[in-house]
Amino acid sequence: MTRLQLPLALAVGSLAAASALQASATATLADVCTVDYVQSILPADGFEHNIVFDADSVTANAVYDYNVTAGDNFPAATDRNFCNVTFTYTREGGNATTELKYWLPAPKQFNNRYLTTGGFGYAISGDEEYLPSGLVVGAVSGTTNGGIGAFGDELTAVILNANGSLNYEHLYDFAYLAIHQLTQIGKEVTKNFYNASKIYSYYQGCSEGGREGWSQVQRYQTQFDGAAIGAPAFRQAFQQVNHIVAAVTEKAQNYAPPPCELERILNDTISACDGLDGRVDGVVSRTDLCYYHYNATSSIGNSYNCAASSGSGGFGKRQMAASSTPAQNGTVSAEAAELVNLLYKGLHDSQGRRVYLGYQPTATFTDAETTYNTTTDEWEVSSSGMGVSIAGQYLQRFLKEVEADTISLDGVTYDTVRSWMLEGLRKFDGTLETTWPDLTEYRQNGGKIIHYHGESDYSIPAASSVRYYEMAKSVMHPGLSDEEATEKFNEFYRLFLVPGAGHCAPSTDQPNGPFPQSVLESIIAWVEDGVNPKRLNATVIDGTVSDKDQKICSWPLRPKWTNNGTEMDCVKSEVALENFYPKLDSIPVVVY
Repeated sequence: MTRLQLPLALAVGSLAAASALQASATATLADVCTVDYVQSILPADGFEHNIVFDADSVTANAVYDYNVTAGDNFPAATDRNFCNVTFTYTREGGNATTELKYWLPAPKQFNNRYLTTGGFGYAISGDEEYLPSGLVVGAVSGTTNGGIGAFGDELTAVILNANGSLNYEHLYDFAYLAIHQLTQIGKEVTKNFYNASKIYSYYQGCSEGGREGWSQVQRYQTQFDGAAIGAPAFRQAFQQVNHIVAAVTEKAQNYAPPPCELERILNDTISACDGLDGRVDGVVSRTDLCYYHYNATSSIGNSYNCAASSGSGGFGKRQMAASSTPAQNGTVSAEAAELVNLLYKGLHDSQGRRVYLGYQPTATFTDAETTYNTTTDEWEVSSSGMGVSIAGQYLQRFLKEVEADTISLDGVTYDTVRSWMLEGLRKFDGTLETTWPDLTEYRQNGGKIIHYHGESDYSIPAASSVRYYEMAKSVMHPGLSDEEATEKFNEFYRLFLVPGAGHCAPSTDQPNGPFPQSVLESIIAWVEDGVNPKRLNATVIDGTVSDKDQKICSWPLRPKWTNNGTEMDCVKSEVALENFYPKLDSIPVVVY
């Protein structure tokens, strides 16, 4: 039963109740957190893209005295009261039923804000992972299942039709449409629920959620007032296939390193590069200098020793658990050092031209994870590790359109990987790529962007974010000097490389690194109060340093500590631009 199909008496009664509540500034959570009231404030059917709401699907549950536990992307908060609302909709002519979830603060805790949140991996929704972020700042926060299934289900499970062809309805929803509709509906529901004539609208997400944020900023440039976007997985044709590069390199080098051997090289790299920023604190905040300062050959002969593993753990967060492994003992080999140096250089084709970006020194070697063969007592290049699995799903289901998650590495060369990247670029340029560089309308509408990326990210190269920032800056400010263009660009868009951080979180290898835990509060201060964050507020969440509250430099400036590591300056560095923004001379088109 849709909203327009409600019995007349019920519809009239609900609307009358809504009017009474909206007229009252003293409405309580109990007053508004009811199924009838939520049904009454849903947008009219046909609201956008011929949307039809199912009023019978509405749920509304009041939650009292909710304490927000601090996460990587929001601080703690206590005594929050909110209405947990869900409902579904369909589109005329479509097959998908989409479910939305909104957390609406109690009227007294509402600060006239709406927040859309994103997902991870191949999932459009992180379910309730980001929703508490809205409660902290008095915002309604929302998420969508994208028409896929349960919140958090992955697109890969439904991207193919029964006949093996791509399901374009799911593709378009995942690429941009479902998040757009979540936002447009959420803004309307927010205004109606609180009788608010003016609200501020925001976005927050990281990884796939970061790509989703950019899909909105680029395509619907008047939709948000501010966006806090972390480590975006845009440029999917390159990003997803890039996960297989480490395994292909191991095959080409005919060497499968024990994980402990690579861990020793990682620790050596962190130790050698720690002080390059002028402060020894266990955090490498100048990986650009580290790239030129430390060569993995310096680790040759250093011993490594790791205890046997029962199968739990892994390199970092949001990553598959490691399989059981035996104790690992030995010394770093020349083969391992050569492998690491090749991985830091990024993918090159057979002619020596650069195809795509590598991870920064100090990023863990997650994509290079090998497996132990108990029959041969040898380490082998993994056909099911995280990197191969992510790339395999993309290559099989999205490019080849077959039901499979892994792909054989036999006969795969660097040129093969390049050809896959170009194939994906051609096929998904208008959907998954998400690299439109002209943000003029967003800027003219007053929108602000805080874009951040862990410098030691092991899943999405930090250089990926630098590349988009620099390309968009050059498109929007042609003819200006780089310094002038940066100054103009930073009036609405700032990029921050987070020292020591991994993928969307602090790194366990560099726990003293700061992380922008309150990034949503920073974007709100910029939008609503005009506080342009020339340095971004960050917090040492897991470390032991005394100065827990720190600042992060705005790109292209880089941190330099002075006065015995007690004062930080943000300085220019030509080396940084050279390292983070290399020429992709193997690709025949402009890569934004």
